[in-house]
Amino acid sequence: MPNFDYPEGTTPIDPDEVEGLLLTQITTHEELDRWEQDNILKALTWLDRTKPTDILNEQFVKELHRHMFANVWKWAGHFRRSDKNIGGPWHQISTSLKNLCDDSRLWIELLELSPDEIAVRFHHRLVSIHLFSNGNGRHARLMTDLLLENILKCPRFTWGSEDLSRAGNTRKRYIVALHAADEQNYEPLQKFVRT
Repeated sequence: MPNFDYPEGTTPIDPDEVEGLLLTQITTHEELDRWEQDNILKALTWLDRTKPTDILNEQFVKELHRHMFANVWKWAGHFRRSDKNIGGPWHQISTSLKNLCDDSRLWIELLELSPDEIAVRFHHRLVSIHLFSNGNGRHARLMTDLLLENILKCPRFTWGSEDLSRAGNTRKRYIVALHAADEQNYEPLQKFVRT
């Protein structure tokens, strides 16, 4: 079984979830990231072809995760079945996601927030729910970019202009901004996503 060394702010994968790894040759977190990134590139091709706009629902959220990780994890596209150090109880994920999708539709309809504010709040809540056993940050960033581009008709975020799956100063700034959003201070995250 692989022994992953996780970057700061990454939620560890439970041993029973690691059993769902389809590629038994993977032994390090770096190898896992590389295989997952290859799978994500295929998901981006699928998105470019389909250009989805009906994304604020459980079915699409799961489908996107499946496209992003199905060649790596057996449980890709399925909500986590255990509690983590982030997110609420696993059995409340569907309800929390439905509430987020409903709130997001309302934010869009009322036009009281700017598109960036809507996207930042959507992203923060999606990360906070922590839907899946792995890939939540990458999935939430891609969902947010789809919301911006396909629904709000705005440019995607730059996300600090670096790869956030790797340890480093940019990832630390991102995590600090997410923690500020936990306290309803969205300004650091709004600044970060456009740098």
